[in-house]
Amino acid sequence: MGKLMNAKEYEESLRKLKLNVYMFGRKVENPVDDPIIRPSMNAVAATYEFAHRPEYEDIMTAKSHITGKKINRFTHIHQSVDDLVKKSKMGRLLGSLTACCFQRCVGMDALNALSITTHAIDAKYNTEYYKRFLKYLEYVQENDLVCDGAMTDPKGDRSLAPSKQFDPDLFMHVVEERPDGIVVSGAKAHQTGAVNSHEIIVMPTITMREEDKDYAISFALPSDTEGITYIMGRQSCDTRKLEGMTFDRGNMHYGGHEALVVFDKVFVPWERVFMYKEYEFTTQLVENFAAYHRQSYACKVGVGDVLIGATQTIAEFNGTERASHVKDKIIEMNHLNETLFCGCIACAAEGHREPSGTYLVDVLLANVHKQNITRFPYEIARLAQDIAGGLVVTCPSAADLASPEVGKWVEKYLKTKPDVPTEHRLRILRLIENITMGTAAVGYLTESMHGAGSPQAQRIMIARLVNMKQKQKMARFLCGIDSSGA
Repeated sequence: MGKLMNAKEYEESLRKLKLNVYMFGRKVENPVDDPIIRPSMNAVAATYEFAHRPEYEDIMTAKSHITGKKINRFTHIHQSVDDLVKKSKMGRLLGSLTACCFQRCVGMDALNALSITTHAIDAKYNTEYYKRFLKYLEYVQENDLVCDGAMTDPKGDRSLAPSKQFDPDLFMHVVEERPDGIVVSGAKAHQTGAVNSHEIIVMPTITMREEDKDYAISFALPSDTEGITYIMGRQSCDTRKLEGMTFDRGNMHYGGHEALVVFDKVFVPWERVFMYKEYEFTTQLVENFAAYHRQSYACKVGVGDVLIGATQTIAEFNGTERASHVKDKIIEMNHLNETLFCGCIACAAEGHREPSGTYLVDVLLANVHKQNITRFPYEIARLAQDIAGGLVVTCPSAADLASPEVGKWVEKYLKTKPDVPTEHRLRILRLIENITMGTAAVGYLTESMHGAGSPQAQRIMIARLVNMKQKQKMARFLCGIDSSGA
């Protein structure tokens, strides 16, 4: 194809897929038009549509280092610090425009991590993984595809290595080797935007040892490959989407989804394999992907922008915007949100070039940024609920407001000011509910906690990467214990 898709073309490309999707115990014959899945598809479609907007072009598009063509930044391999910074700005932009998870970051981060690791494996073993990867990358860029990055295995008993599990399928592994490829079984959990993706890129979930080498695999497949099944995860308030376009949905345009993706003896041709039992490179792949993806939580800053805007609005509707404690709480929300932005910009600005030519973020700062993400959005959400008041969870439904019998009472008793329609007040309350405890809370809060690794994973990396010896050396010199300084 060789051109940037627009939103409509993206939607039509999904209709051509033959995905095996289950939700609520039933097969979903048409995921694109399913009312529960559709808002998440709309969010991905926005990443295509905004790439055509002149005001967003510099942030949303890039120049391919392979073909020289203009491509969507979500398919780009970072070629400079400026690329890394623009990635952070793109995350905030799209978060603010959709107020949800727009689902393409994981695939982008997988591509960039693989560009580094495949090059490194080839340098040691004289393999052809990097050549395969570049061919695959060109295919993704030319067709402007959505890639689902699949790293998280179910893991079973966390105290046991992959090869020691009672069920070997609890970690993705090779079950058969053929002349033309491999056969794999296993599953990937918490897969963001999986059924909105054209491709699925599989990576190992943890560092592997030699005894786990059958689990040290990475590959990519079309998302509708035979043997792949998608089981949709539930979200709070998800069935409100079945009620039609009522304001009870909170976000009237966009949403997100997660899925458990099962691989039941799935064939992978060799040209789609990017790691095969090179277990000593799993650490690099996992840690670099994690660093990129921890940077990607710039999106939460954008969602925070929307939540802060909604909180200011409900304060004005309620007549509390001049109260000193309300003003101070909103200042605190902005302080926390902008502090998060500082983190994702800092790890990008301190990025460096890897031997493959790919630019990697500063891994320490990326982990610090994500550690803050596990905390600050929860406080921002708490303050939003504080200012919004109890009605955020007790207001009647849109159907009650429209009811001939009780609508007049909802209208009368939930009104605050003559110039503020009751419906407007209920709409903004539903948006706050959606972001802080409804379907969007998956993308704003739970993802903030567990996405790209749970909080302890970042703390381990921070402890490993901080140069404690240098800090001690400077302290000892300045207080006169040691005579050697910097």
